[in-house]
Amino acid sequence: MPLAAQFTTVPVVVDDEKCIAEKGCRVCIDVCPLDILRINEETEKAYMAYDECWYCMPCESDCPTGAVKVNLPYLLK
Repeated sequence: MPLAAQFTTVPVVVDDEKCIAEKGCRVCIDVCPLDILRINEETEKAYMAYDECWYCMPCESDCPTGAVKVNLPYLLK
């Protein structure tokens, strides 16, 4: 699985201001069928660790704070 080079170049982007992972929230990580989301040990926020997204969207739709955004490619819109 290819590692995500930068947080901004991946399909799943997490807004650190809205993310409440440091309070114990793991919804986006739990619902991802590919297990590609992780918690950053430094910031204690969720991020996409592997660039293997299926664009299935449960991480975005189930996030209680709206912190997760899935950037769909143009051809999938």
